[in-house]
Amino acid sequence: MFESAELGHKISKATYGMEVPKLREALLNAQFDLAQQARFPVIILVGGVDGAGKGETVNLLNEWMDPRHIQVHAMAEHSDEERQHPPMWRYWRALPPRGKIGVFFGSWYTAPIVERALGKIKTGELNQRIAAINHFEAMLSDEGALIIKLWFHLAKDAQKQRLKALEKDPQTRWRVTRLDWERYQQYDKFRQISEHTLRATSSAHAPWLVIEGTDARYRSLTAGRLLLEAMRKRLDHPVTPVPANAPPLQAAIDHLDLFGKLDMTQRLSDKKFAAELEKYQGRLNLLTRDERFARLSVIAVFEGSDAAGKGGAIRRITGALDARHYRIVPVAAPTEEERAQPYLWRFWRHIPRTGRFAIFDRSWYGRVLVERVEKFCSESDWMRAYGEINDFEEQLVENNAVLIKFWLTISKDEQLRRFKEREQIGFKRFKITPDDWRNREKWDDYQTAVCDMVDRTSTAIAPWIIVEANDKNFARIKILRTLCQRIEAAMKKLRQKSVPVTR
Repeated sequence: MFESAELGHKISKATYGMEVPKLREALLNAQFDLAQQARFPVIILVGGVDGAGKGETVNLLNEWMDPRHIQVHAMAEHSDEERQHPPMWRYWRALPPRGKIGVFFGSWYTAPIVERALGKIKTGELNQRIAAINHFEAMLSDEGALIIKLWFHLAKDAQKQRLKALEKDPQTRWRVTRLDWERYQQYDKFRQISEHTLRATSSAHAPWLVIEGTDARYRSLTAGRLLLEAMRKRLDHPVTPVPANAPPLQAAIDHLDLFGKLDMTQRLSDKKFAAELEKYQGRLNLLTRDERFARLSVIAVFEGSDAAGKGGAIRRITGALDARHYRIVPVAAPTEEERAQPYLWRFWRHIPRTGRFAIFDRSWYGRVLVERVEKFCSESDWMRAYGEINDFEEQLVENNAVLIKFWLTISKDEQLRRFKEREQIGFKRFKITPDDWRNREKWDDYQTAVCDMVDRTSTAIAPWIIVEANDKNFARIKILRTLCQRIEAAMKKLRQKSVPVTR
């Protein structure tokens, strides 16, 4: 894959001097059009061999273009905060909005390549991470992002000469470290792993572009032209959305669904509720003060029918928690800032660090529920969302998050009773809106969407908990009890992992 980047490409000084002014003007015009249209973001990944000119190219892009609309992210070692979140959290937070350019100097490719070269992970794990990267980039592309991946390459002898030249010059000597020379000694291994990774992740929507880094003028012109060509192609020829080609999802022909088998008559007396509430709130409080809890995070997702009692259930949870350690995330219609980002961005930014609770009052499932039913997104968008959500939740659980998803369901008659009650009670009137009545008219459509959601996103690591909520006492205790059980199970796994294996 690197053969064409080891031919000794060069550009004369005269040619460079002639071409750069035209290129800079064209890049600025493209950047202006990008900002004006604000239809998509540009994500530039910069990787490659040490000494091949990655840093110089990033600096040059800032010089040639308007730096106000470029966000450069030099991804070095993880901070303490980043280590307490899933690995991709730092990249999600840094994604550029539509109309902007984001440059990642060091990206989601760096850690897998380096860790495999240093023997910290096996080939199997590398391939798993490559598959996850492909899913991530496919999602970004489906959300409209233009992904440009630049790999700056040097042959082994050329890298040695480059490092020596930098080391010899007093003004650049600081740029060469002992680590650079250690990596040079492992050049062949890094080349093999990098080539495997690039081949496995060079896709139609995000191909790798390999640039020889020996000659600075050739490197700079090539990078600039590739960026210009990619931006102009997207700006001048908008991408036509691809319609879903999968068969439509259909309700069971006998009209039997998940909710038809639920026992909605389950009740809990006030006396029994008071005793159970004290029991499980106390149990939950003790669990959050256990030393093992510092290695976990808890993400509780609340979805359900309108007026099903999500708010009341959440208050019974927070009543057992230290207010410094939890956050309630109410999810409404996306803001302008959120609409300028991929769909899951606004949820990634609220993922808690270890030792913390995040409670989502509605969540990322809006895409396959309200957005599907109300046609706020295309069929392709919500159909692919099932897989994207499963990938997202898998990353959370792999990072020691206890992910608990509650669907609170009530009967249609009970919903009507609660709606009318809310209209009659002064301090509850704010809870009932015209949207609630409008959604009620689409009861069957929402029931179908919920059944599809549960079938496609209830996984072994993140199952849906269906809560029969006609009786609020019963629902609240079931939620508290489930929460305690799931946290205890996660702590038990932590203890088992920490026990050394004896032979």
